[in-house]
Amino acid sequence: MGLEAAAEQLKVLQGTNQNKAKGKSQKESDAGRRSEKEEIVYHQWATFRVKQELFGIDVMQVKEVLRFVEITPVPGADASVLGIINVRGNVVTVIDTRRLFKLPEVDYNDDTRIIVVELNDKEVIGLVVDSVDEVINLPQNRVDRAPSLNSDESTKRFVQGVCYHNNILIILLDLTKMLLSITPSVPDDDFAH
Repeated sequence: MGLEAAAEQLKVLQGTNQNKAKGKSQKESDAGRRSEKEEIVYHQWATFRVKQELFGIDVMQVKEVLRFVEITPVPGADASVLGIINVRGNVVTVIDTRRLFKLPEVDYNDDTRIIVVELNDKEVIGLVVDSVDEVINLPQNRVDRAPSLNSDESTKRFVQGVCYHNNILIILLDLTKMLLSITPSVPDDDFAH
């Protein structure tokens, strides 16, 4: 009788453990589904500084970073356009981000860089910045819309959002909007006439 009772108790325990395992796997499955729904999307940003502010642009648009070089002025260009440079046989229009953001100009130094970015398939632009920082991954769900605090729309219209990274505010720029404000796209039909 003792053996039969022990066998019966073992079956009960095994059944209880299987039910617990089923319940646990069901919970894990539910948690897995929730994590799939809440999957965090990261986006890479190349960061740089202008007047001690940290800005970010989509790293996929950055072609390269150059030390500051002599720039050939272009008469009649927009005020924020410094001129052009030759990068391995390609002419690159160079824009001063301080002028574009209506910030006071400073002398260029060893930290000054030109970030060469791709505007579209045909056009490459250089952005003069005070210094470059790093490439960072930011979770898309932590990017907030930019607050509308000041009346100066010149910079605000370029801001895609803001995000804190290591307790530092990063202003994320919409590079396309920023560059098209200076170099508006011209329909191909205009060249045909």
